[in-house]
Amino acid sequence: MESKQIYLRFLNLIHALDGGANTPAMDLDAKKLLEVIAVRHAAEKPLTVTDAMALNSIASPATIHRKLDQLRELGMIDTVFEGKNRRTKYLVRRFLPSNTVSIMPSSRNWSSLRWMVAGEAM
Repeated sequence: MESKQIYLRFLNLIHALDGGANTPAMDLDAKKLLEVIAVRHAAEKPLTVTDAMALNSIASPATIHRKLDQLRELGMIDTVFEGKNRRTKYLVRRFLPSNTVSIMPSSRNWSSLRWMVAGEAM
């Protein structure tokens, strides 16, 4: 499969996930910040608040601070401490319980997502 087709399938996947009615309202800076936090959390190297503030490629430190507050209020992230060190806050992705707003697509969308990514016939 060539790069152009892979990229177009990736864009279709992103649009399918973003199209849900239950998706929280976030701007692009907040989404990018959430992506970085989620990737680092998944790699078991959580981002600190200080590290996040230094992400100049996303936004200025003041904007990042506002976006962290927004993501916290939406319930998308949490700040946690490690051990007895109360000065360093780590940013972790919060996984929402089933009785709260879900950002996952419906099962109908999952089958179409599988088709878009794998190139399977429906």
